[in-house]
Amino acid sequence: GQREPEIYGSLTLTDIEDMVREHATRHNVEATFFQSNHEGELVTQVQQSAGSYDYVVINAAAYTHTSIALKDAITGAGVKAVEIHLSNVHARESYRENSMIAKACIGCINGFGASSYILGLEACILHQKSDR
Repeated sequence: GQREPEIYGSLTLTDIEDMVREHATRHNVEATFFQSNHEGELVTQVQQSAGSYDYVVINAAAYTHTSIALKDAITGAGVKAVEIHLSNVHARESYRENSMIAKACIGCINGFGASSYILGLEACILHQKSDR
């Protein structure tokens, strides 16, 4: 909620987690959260999701555009992932238009602020229903 609020909004990570948790509860699904500013920790978390989670909603922030390791972790874990971003990455700097992780994800949502997380969760719920 502090970094560039004109781009990312003013909600804190805790606010967003509370919104997602409430939405998940209404849909009878479980949501857990992990945040790190370190690429290796994100890779480890994704790898550990294998067999534990059906879906991962991931906001890889700037690592979206640079991390082959994160893309490989998503692919290797065999988990279904939805890439999300608070801002519309395609309306920003040109280097943000390329996502290294998109090909490993079932879909991408960006530009809806904190609601991008809710839409990401909703995408997982709908995908699971259609995947049966």
